[in-house]
Amino acid sequence: MRAKNEVHGSKTGRPIMRLLDLLGRRWALRLCYELGSGPVAFSELEQRCESISPSVLSQRLRELCEGKLVMVDEDGAYTFTNHGRGIGKVLAELDRRAKAWAKTLD
Repeated sequence: MRAKNEVHGSKTGRPIMRLLDLLGRRWALRLCYELGSGPVAFSELEQRCESISPSVLSQRLRELCEGKLVMVDEDGAYTFTNHGRGIGKVLAELDRRAKAWAKTLD
């Protein structure tokens, strides 16, 4: 995670900008999507995200953990924290709205 006020595209470092910066990194949203169904081991995440490299997967998971959205559970699987679950619910709603919107484009 970047320094507290260091945010891509914003000098303010406002919380919304920090969150969007974190979630906007390559593969971050996909990892949040995969964690939405419950805890997932590193190897399983690697399989679900077929073209992600292990180093990028490690980096994104580290950033999501540093951002306190993800943690490692007692079984060694990655899972959402309470904050992560809340963000996951918002992303699920955004997904529903995006699907409805996409239908209007077809």
